Amino acid sequence: MKSANELQKALNAIHRKSYPAYKSLQGTYDFPGYKLSIDHVQGDPFASPSRLSVLIPHKTAGFPEEYYSGEHRRIALEDFILRAFSSQLGQYSFKAKGSGKSGVFSTSRPGQEMLSRTACEVAHEGIFLRFEAGFPANGRTINALELEKMLFQFLPKCVKQVFYRNLDQKALEEQVFLCDDQLCIREYLKEHGLCAFVGNGSVLPRQSGISDRPLKEAVRFQSPSSLEVSIPLPHRGILKGLGIRNGITLIAGGGYHGKSTLLNALELGVYNHIAGDGREYVITDDSAMKLRAEDGRCIKNVDISLFINDLPNKKDTYRFSTENASGSTSQAANVVEGMEADSRLFLIDEDTSATNFMVRDEFMQQVIKRDKEPITPFIERAMDLYKENGISTVLVAGSSGAYFHIADTIIQMDNYYPLDITEHVKELCKQYPAPSVHAPGYHFPDQKRSVFGKTSRQKDFLKLKLHGRDGFSIDKNTVELRYVEQLTDSEQSAALGHILKYLLENQKTGADVVHTVDMIEKKIREEGLKFLCGRYAFCGLAMPRRQEIFACLNRYRTF
Repeated sequence: MKSANELQKALNAIHRKSYPAYKSLQGTYDFPGYKLSIDHVQGDPFASPSRLSVLIPHKTAGFPEEYYSGEHRRIALEDFILRAFSSQLGQYSFKAKGSGKSGVFSTSRPGQEMLSRTACEVAHEGIFLRFEAGFPANGRTINALELEKMLFQFLPKCVKQVFYRNLDQKALEEQVFLCDDQLCIREYLKEHGLCAFVGNGSVLPRQSGISDRPLKEAVRFQSPSSLEVSIPLPHRGILKGLGIRNGITLIAGGGYHGKSTLLNALELGVYNHIAGDGREYVITDDSAMKLRAEDGRCIKNVDISLFINDLPNKKDTYRFSTENASGSTSQAANVVEGMEADSRLFLIDEDTSATNFMVRDEFMQQVIKRDKEPITPFIERAMDLYKENGISTVLVAGSSGAYFHIADTIIQMDNYYPLDITEHVKELCKQYPAPSVHAPGYHFPDQKRSVFGKTSRQKDFLKLKLHGRDGFSIDKNTVELRYVEQLTDSEQSAALGHILKYLLENQKTGADVVHTVDMIEKKIREEGLKFLCGRYAFCGLAMPRRQEIFACLNRYRTF
């Protein structure tokens, strides 16, 4: 390891040389209170910025050990430190001058959810902070004086501001305690037969379709007394709210009254949210999966026979494949793939579902007999999914009343207020003939399918191009993730891209999809997301769930 003085001398030696001379700076340098690593140097001032990292020893950082004693607390601490570091770097970005990206300072910018990220890692050695910096140049001539300013004036100030003594210690304590309470609610759900919880006083509406921040002056959530549960929390005390029980729950109501808003909050309740988000006490079974129709997606060797069978063209639905799925076949595949990913809760919005997949009314059943209809609608499988496999359903319905007959709980959203109308609707159901709600031949779909077919070819290096939250491409093969709605951050999509790239470069053909995902999760538990980064870890990756890893593999068109 070299000293900070040696770095300063090296900067002076390459001042006004051509840009590639910056490469000589790669290495680790000892600064007062931390170690700086220059991991990768950009090729020119217009290329992606250079990648750097800082290691602060625990003794210097000064954070109490109990703040990173468990995984949930560690993630809360990393999130808090990263938000502070990102804010500090932002103040100095482009303060150093030059061409192209000269002077840029950036790292990950967390949203409303607390996610494990490569940008900040609390490890055994200390706290790693990973970021990017645009090495300054005039044209393509090195301006080492400006880089010296960045590394010796700006960066030390940013790093010292994230020491425990310089942070808002009360706010950090509150974030750690909030995560304790959120973990407690998750454990309460499992122990008391609940699949979701919405705390009283929660703010569910967002500012707009492009903003994830809470809507000002929004109606605060208040559970109906018949569905209210009280959860004792270690720090907040008793918290009351809506407890959604395992089984089939229907969310009904008029248009614009908050049905989809509630479902959207439940979708993202698989993550912990920061204080002030309004949804910090909206907690959903962390295996929950949002299902929808996805016209045009690819399907590869999925057993959709539970829902689709006896096709006129005699196509095998026990190992169904297509490059361009219809609404019903895509939603059937999404259900089966959710089962494969060990989801215990399905979240469905009627508005984004295939109508013929969800229900067939009595008149249609009289006109088109069962032996002439290859689709078994979801309404005829929902009860079996729960009774046979313990998979609950929360469904938003606004036009079809068929699901009232099978629902265990019915919630009406009225001006964003939830009402328990279960008993009233069950009385009304007696006046209307029940549709067919049970189909024969229920079975757990076959899950023995491979990730990579026999024709797949391993490569030593694949080019990965990220497309933000909506997906990525590998060697010109695009993986579309736009309709994987519980992906909340572009860095999760980036991590999925690197996971698929790792598998394509390392995994054997014919590998079982379930065992492959198990292997990836095991490596992440043991090594973190760093193993995806190659020679050095970099910022820009966030932890995806098991369900999204499956979704990514299932949407890769050439596997």
